[in-house]
Amino acid sequence: MAELVGGAFLSSFLEVLFGKMASREVLNFFNSRELNDELLDKLKRTLLSIEAVLIDAEEKQMKNRAVQKWLDELKDAVYDAEDLLDEIESLTFSRKLKEEPQTSCASLVRNCFSFPNPFTKSMGPKVEEILNRLEHLAKQTAVLGLRNDVREKPSPKLPTTSLVDESDVYGRNDDREAITKMLLSDDASCRELRVITIVGMGGLGKTTLAQLVYNDSRVTEWFELKVWVCVTEEFDVCRVTRSIIEGLTSTTCDIKDLNLLQIQLSERLKGKKFLLVLDDVWNKKYVDWEALKRPLKSAAEDSKIIVTTRDEGVASVMRTTTSSYNLKPLSEKDCWSLFTNHVCSGSGNTTIRPDLEAMGREIVKKCKGLPLAIKTLGGLLHMKVDAKEWEKILKSDIWEFSDDESDILPALRLSYHYLPSYLKPCFAFCSLFPKDYLFQKEKLVLLWMGEGLLDNFKEKGRTLEEVGDDCFDELASRSFFQRSSGSGTHFVMHDLMHDLAEFVSGKFFARLEDDGSCEINRRTRHFSYLTKGYDTSKRFGALNEARRLRTFLNVDKYPWMEKYIADTITHDLLPNLGCLKVLSFSQYRNINVLVNSIGNLKLLRYLDLSYTVIKKLPESASALFHLQILLLSNCWRLVELPTKLGRLINLQHLDLNDTMLKEMPAHMGKLKNLHKLTTFVVGKNSGSSISELGELQHLHGTLSILNLQNVGCSGDALKANLKGKKKLQKLVLSWCDEIEDHSKYEADVPLVKNRKVAVPKFVPHEYLLEQLQPSPDLEHLKIFGYGGTQFPEWVGDHSFSKIACLELSNCEHCLSLPALGHLRSLKNLCIGGFARVTAVGSEFYGNGSSMKSFESLEILRFEKMPEWQEWLCLGDENGTFSSLQELYIIDCPKLKGDLPKTLPLLRKFGIENCEMLGSALSRAPDMDELELVNCDKMQLQALPTELQKLTIKYCSVQDSTLELMLQHCSRLEGLSIGSCAALKSLPEGRLPVSLKKLEIDNCGEFDFSRIHLYTSLEKLNVSNALDSLESFPLGSFPNLNSLNFRRCTNIKSFSALEEPHQHLPSLHSITIYDCPNFVSFPKGGLSAPNLTRLCLFNCKNLKSLPEQMHSLLPSLDSLIVVICSEIESFPEGGLPLNLKYIRISYCNKLIAGRMGWGLHKLRCLKHFEMGGGDMEFFPDEQLLPPTITNLHINGVPNLKTLDYKGLQHLTSIRRLEVANCAKLQSMPPEGLPVSLSSLSIRFCPLLTKRCQKERGKDWAKISHIPSIEIDDQVIIA
Repeated sequence: MAELVGGAFLSSFLEVLFGKMASREVLNFFNSRELNDELLDKLKRTLLSIEAVLIDAEEKQMKNRAVQKWLDELKDAVYDAEDLLDEIESLTFSRKLKEEPQTSCASLVRNCFSFPNPFTKSMGPKVEEILNRLEHLAKQTAVLGLRNDVREKPSPKLPTTSLVDESDVYGRNDDREAITKMLLSDDASCRELRVITIVGMGGLGKTTLAQLVYNDSRVTEWFELKVWVCVTEEFDVCRVTRSIIEGLTSTTCDIKDLNLLQIQLSERLKGKKFLLVLDDVWNKKYVDWEALKRPLKSAAEDSKIIVTTRDEGVASVMRTTTSSYNLKPLSEKDCWSLFTNHVCSGSGNTTIRPDLEAMGREIVKKCKGLPLAIKTLGGLLHMKVDAKEWEKILKSDIWEFSDDESDILPALRLSYHYLPSYLKPCFAFCSLFPKDYLFQKEKLVLLWMGEGLLDNFKEKGRTLEEVGDDCFDELASRSFFQRSSGSGTHFVMHDLMHDLAEFVSGKFFARLEDDGSCEINRRTRHFSYLTKGYDTSKRFGALNEARRLRTFLNVDKYPWMEKYIADTITHDLLPNLGCLKVLSFSQYRNINVLVNSIGNLKLLRYLDLSYTVIKKLPESASALFHLQILLLSNCWRLVELPTKLGRLINLQHLDLNDTMLKEMPAHMGKLKNLHKLTTFVVGKNSGSSISELGELQHLHGTLSILNLQNVGCSGDALKANLKGKKKLQKLVLSWCDEIEDHSKYEADVPLVKNRKVAVPKFVPHEYLLEQLQPSPDLEHLKIFGYGGTQFPEWVGDHSFSKIACLELSNCEHCLSLPALGHLRSLKNLCIGGFARVTAVGSEFYGNGSSMKSFESLEILRFEKMPEWQEWLCLGDENGTFSSLQELYIIDCPKLKGDLPKTLPLLRKFGIENCEMLGSALSRAPDMDELELVNCDKMQLQALPTELQKLTIKYCSVQDSTLELMLQHCSRLEGLSIGSCAALKSLPEGRLPVSLKKLEIDNCGEFDFSRIHLYTSLEKLNVSNALDSLESFPLGSFPNLNSLNFRRCTNIKSFSALEEPHQHLPSLHSITIYDCPNFVSFPKGGLSAPNLTRLCLFNCKNLKSLPEQMHSLLPSLDSLIVVICSEIESFPEGGLPLNLKYIRISYCNKLIAGRMGWGLHKLRCLKHFEMGGGDMEFFPDEQLLPPTITNLHINGVPNLKTLDYKGLQHLTSIRRLEVANCAKLQSMPPEGLPVSLSSLSIRFCPLLTKRCQKERGKDWAKISHIPSIEIDDQVIIA
């Protein structure tokens, strides 16, 4: 069933196809004299006849494999037809552009539709071939019994009732209590009917939760009347009203007139406290809801309605007092209980057999907290004791089950079935993402654009991005997408929704998994793959079968990892994929050029080269007529764009963030359809003038204009017409030259509008910034490097009522700040690099106006103002900074005087390098974070109770002062003290039990003798403690999670634990770094059963690792021992068996006894690093276990050869790194293990010479390895 593709899915493609057939280019091509003009009409008629039977085909495909096959063949033909029409458009405009230089505009339009015979002859047979295929498919509709009179109807669904079996409900007590509390609350201020919406994806248990609440005895007592109505997809006001009456009377109601129904309902509810549950609501029509609500208003004021829905949009149309409750998935514990209940029901057992439990728990994890899925799979395994049955389900796709076997498929298919047709392809496209992949809204919308999935929605005044945003929001509101819990800007699909996407996308979509599994055939149109560190040509071998591929998309789950791809992919394979629409090479570090043949991809609409090292695009890229999206962000070597970029008249989105462009190519103004241009670089002598921006009338989002110092004509800035670009949200204006004093120009060019002035060749910054005034709809403005002495009046003008974020940086010649206090939406203000400002006074607030200043400001930051001396703070009664939550003053060494006295909402406060500031801290009762760095003259006093994090560095704070500051801080969780020479101790008995993290750095006089008192600590970092810390009482910290000692020259040991095997269950990580006198761990060992990481670096006198590591540290998976020259061996009993990563470097005595380490016993070990030692060959035979995947040899000065006997049994090895081995001469004569997929050789001059590609004597020994790095050269097979 995985190949099913719905007819409604196809109907959206046909809509796109009809739109293309109606385009001027296609119509003129078919009407040309050389081609039969009947072909287009026949094509339309054939497609219309096919479209008429699609609804019937969608239903019959479920049980008729012949219909399935017919739909597949149809979609294949429709794909080819669309490609052909795109090719016609592309060739048409290509011909037009070639004639452009010598042709007038009028003749150009005529000539572009006058096709030469060779062109017509090449296209004619293609059109006829597709037409023949479609006609053949149209004839088959009668044979298949497909009817054209079938209307789309909902799948049958069993209606819900109010009854519930509570014994089968797990994990919903908290949700039940929350909803019940909402129902029983009596809000006297609310006189409207209150609605509570329970929102969540299908199968999450919304109905079950509503049933639990509905049947709660407290609810029954609270309400006089209760009614349950199952609404489902067909929201009919008459039917729902009739159902409510029937629920109240327990008799059938035959009234059909809505007016009579509502009169009767109103009478029955009058004055009574009433609870109505509307289960499974899909309707979002405001008119329908208002009609249903009218008779309900006669009920008592504290009546309530519960609505369960998959769509958050349902709540928004109710326009009444509404509380939305987003239902979450079940916990893992509750999932297991529910699963066990269904598996064991009726068997007399309450537990699952141990040999089946592991598989059962994996099955439950796949359900990701969805009760419906758990019940279904539990039911499938009910009473089954054969482990093979369990394994089959564990490894099977749930969609392979028939409808009779699974409730999951129809439940989720229903969600998809009722999507509007235009959303179905958008959702199906997401099958190209791997499970649990985090994706961003903007990027997915751009991919939809590139695929042409939004082409049917070209509305006047709306961009395709805006349309795509709406589609995304609608899918999210219906729970097809969920916001990631770990990232506010990313989304994810539930596993079962992902399975649904794969189910509906069918065999035309293929995704290459990490394990290399992927089904690709000649019909595959869309291809994605998860990028690895090295993507070799072997990974893409199957693509030779898919010559009509539309999508080549790399998906990156590990952005921090360096990635490389084989040259054969970029140079040989892709230029032959002429149907490509979406192409992504993002993140590849070895893509520095793009082949000229990229211009052959005539249908390409989306090209992503972001985060590559490309230096320039080939001129052939200017021939990509269909290109709409070009992503070049973070191409930090990119210096040049194609000179004829202006030919890309369909380009809508151009991302040039963080590149090294020197200028924009000429004629940028021709890109009339450009909606998103992130960066415009003003060149010195050539390229596009800033005036070209005036032609780009539809720009929205973010625009950065860089190198404004190169503007040579004053009129150009005005022509840019930034004021008219009302959809721009963020604007960056940047000058990057050596700023001069431009005040000498002020007399010649006064800031007066509509006045003709003599402008010198160099345009003064004041005059230029005046001309660059943006639209008042702007939300974010950044001005960098401005060299004027004052700002024009528009900066800070109250008309900019939407500005929420303002950054003014490196304006070194400004003598005063602009008036910014009346920007009523301003929330974030950053002012930095004003080298000449000496005072911030009333002009900053708005020159004495009675209006409140900075009433919305939440974050204020001043930094790098070396001459600033005075800050005039207005009185509290003015309401200034009444919303301020964060205040930072950094690198203002001459600032004196007072800070604002009262900041009622301040949460975070940071003062750094303000040596002269002698003010008291502002009164901020809710402050929870304070950072004081190098500000000795501050008047320190008792800090507020709410403080949770305190950082003090480079301050002469003394013990008594710190005690005063902390006397009320009962909620303090983090304390960091650094370079406070006068501080000798922490307040005894004054630190709260809430303290979890303590950092002490470079406090030379600090006495650690009472450190044992702070038993609540979870993280302890001590650095540069020179004298007082000799022995650390590790046993005093039962909650300690992380311990880090760095450069503590006097510490010698961890003192003995109170009991021989006292457990430290919370401890996960220990780092002892550069502590040369550290000599021992507690006698008898370190009992830390959950310790996962132990790092010992430069502990020259340490003679042994903790005793009994193999038993006392069972969870240890990472061991690092570097420059510990006195350690001779590992402890008796060996190392913990769960170790996965070991690094041993420059421990010569230890390395000398390496054959006694017993590493071959460590069957979990994957990564091993070795450095130092005197060996001449490595690795020794039987030294390492066969589980090793990564071997790194670094800095072994006498190493001459790699030992084949030590390598040959490493059957799992994938990567070998050799570095800084000056005497290493050659590879083993027998070669390297065949499992090796990556080899790195760095700073090994003798070996490097022998391994040169094609020329080196050892090249033949390594040439089979897919990925090879030799110093700075990367070779991908």
